Amino acid sequence: MLPYGRQSVSDEDIKAVTEILRGDWLTTGPAVAAFEEAISDLVGGHRAVSCTSGTTALHTAYAAAGVGAGDEVVTTPMTFVATASSASILGAKVVFADIEEDTALIDPAAVDDLVTERTKVIAAVDYAGHPADYKALQPIADRVGALTLDDAAHSVGGFSDGRPVGGLADLTTLSFFPTKNLTTAEGGAVVAKDAAIAQRAHEFHVVGLMRDPDRFRMKDEGPWHQEVHEFGINYRLTDLQCALGLSQLERLTSFKARRTEITARYNEALAGVDGLRTPAQRDHVDPAWHLYPVRILEGRRREVFEKMRAGGIGVQVNYIPVYWHPVYADLGYRRGMCPNAEAFYAEELSLPLYPDLTDAQVDQVIETLIGIL
Repeated sequence: MLPYGRQSVSDEDIKAVTEILRGDWLTTGPAVAAFEEAISDLVGGHRAVSCTSGTTALHTAYAAAGVGAGDEVVTTPMTFVATASSASILGAKVVFADIEEDTALIDPAAVDDLVTERTKVIAAVDYAGHPADYKALQPIADRVGALTLDDAAHSVGGFSDGRPVGGLADLTTLSFFPTKNLTTAEGGAVVAKDAAIAQRAHEFHVVGLMRDPDRFRMKDEGPWHQEVHEFGINYRLTDLQCALGLSQLERLTSFKARRTEITARYNEALAGVDGLRTPAQRDHVDPAWHLYPVRILEGRRREVFEKMRAGGIGVQVNYIPVYWHPVYADLGYRRGMCPNAEAFYAEELSLPLYPDLTDAQVDQVIETLIGIL
């Protein structure tokens, strides 16, 4: 079965990890600090806090933003459930805004209609690797005193209007899952423009521990002393994983270039094919494509999915609208809230896309899909 996504691990990656195994640090040590610094450089110099996954990065970001009971988080339903559930866990009410019909990105006009004085965060998702419209979202957030959050699980390495992903919103979360644009096996990061929010994120992800003597409430305990002023969780990434991440970062440019080549090959071959729509792209963005989401028309998505899988092509569907999950249905969310998102879900099919995919394999995907249609 040709997978729809796969990690690319080199001999250099393996060497980087084995060197850590032979060293003194396995958990949080110098490789973690170096990886966070490298991520900071990648996203425009903002502080990065590494985490154990993209999901824990979201939880950390919402906690650092002060999200809690009585707050509202406006987000998209066209995402993995964690974009919403991480806010729900903190007690916030999640408000779903519909997507743009062509890009599947959160629609700023829909967001504008939904924000209130209780809105704490507007969380967009760079679906498939295409950055959302933060130039439109930021003024909406500023008007109501909210923060913008870029769930950039799909888009690390991308740009919008010449600015890097990680510098487009007040807060950004990254994912380093194996199928993503670079991997630490499991892992993620929070990027924050505001230094105080970044420090809160750091302390949250180390169980709330704080080691700043100027902030201690208990004075003169000794050089070993540390305090917890707010609850946190152990979401620390390890030196093992960060060594892999540092090695992967050296190939991020080539990863992105190959993903762009594959996307262009799909675009050229599938343009104008009956029963199919290819992904949209805005002129001002330079995406780091993570998914290649086509739309299968005329109600044939399930048929095509099953025949592609039977033909050895590992297609996927990304994603069921978040509020369709029973956990949200049980909270009173109902189908029909976001018609564009529901229409997109009914047709979406992700084709294989990863750096080690060969041209011959891409052609195999294309020929199989066109043959089925």
